[in-house]
Amino acid sequence: MNYKNLGNTGLKVSTLCLGTMNYGGKGFFNHMGDLGQAEVDEQIKTVLDAGVNFIDTANIYSEGLSEVMIGKAIKNLSIKRDDLVLATKVRGSMGKGENNRGLSRKHIIQQVDESLKRMNTDYIDLYQLHTSDPLTPIEETLRALDDLVRSGKVRYIGASNFMAWNFMKALGYSNYNNLEKFASFQGMYSLDNRALEREFIPLLNDQKVGLLVYSPLSCGFLTGKYKRNKKKGGGRYDNFPFPPANEELAYDVLDVLFPMAEEKNISVPQLALAWLLHQPTVTSLLIGASKLSQLQDNLKAVDVTLTDEELKSLNEVSKMNPEYPQSVVEVMTADRSSGQDFLS
Repeated sequence: MNYKNLGNTGLKVSTLCLGTMNYGGKGFFNHMGDLGQAEVDEQIKTVLDAGVNFIDTANIYSEGLSEVMIGKAIKNLSIKRDDLVLATKVRGSMGKGENNRGLSRKHIIQQVDESLKRMNTDYIDLYQLHTSDPLTPIEETLRALDDLVRSGKVRYIGASNFMAWNFMKALGYSNYNNLEKFASFQGMYSLDNRALEREFIPLLNDQKVGLLVYSPLSCGFLTGKYKRNKKKGGGRYDNFPFPPANEELAYDVLDVLFPMAEEKNISVPQLALAWLLHQPTVTSLLIGASKLSQLQDNLKAVDVTLTDEELKSLNEVSKMNPEYPQSVVEVMTADRSSGQDFLS
């Protein structure tokens, strides 16, 4: 296993992180999976044995049951708490009341205490905003998070599913008011969805913020189960295609992945994950699986090395068409790298 610092912090996290959205199968999240406690214990033991020290969940996953099951697994397996980096999230609805959702001070402080109880722990290593809240001033949210860090209940903070301008606004407010800053951003990124490269990855590089990738296999579309002109692939995407894949692009990517994986004697998922692990901005990939064999296969991605030619092939087939303002900026700033003025 490989390890990286989480953003501009001293915290070391494994480059693969166990995703737990499919634990419990309660309520809406039954669409994602319904693993029971024995299977959860087995998955956590498997990843820890492989060197993974990072587990990600959220309070809304199966209405808190995912957090409960992780806490029970830590106890059942006699895991030393300080050997783990536990990450969870806050923002979604945890009840019918008007204040049981969002990023108000009231909701955040209530939910951090509930998450601590569910996971049977004294602190959360990484507490993340699941997405933004248009009804709560970001200043209120950030000051509540800063209080939690100062209290010791939370070690680091992060965010997920933000717009780039909103994320940068939050970083700026924290910086100029000496508040705890986001150490990481969690977002979708895969060979068939490279939208983060437009605004977010340059932002993260500039601000020294870590990138945690969810849905690295595009909701299972890049596992190799799905083939052009075949309606079903046998995965979760069949019944619940969220987040939706760019299917035509994904098929083009798979056309390159299949022969390359066969030549390297590895699986298609390992190759798709390895491409992400070769992207310098990426800190860790969230991998979740319904079967232990899938998880064991994904763990091997850290051992895959790609040549420059292989990276070039994958980059070419998955590249995005430039959009405004990128399309204009690239032309007008070429003189800073080539010395050639676009007007000359």
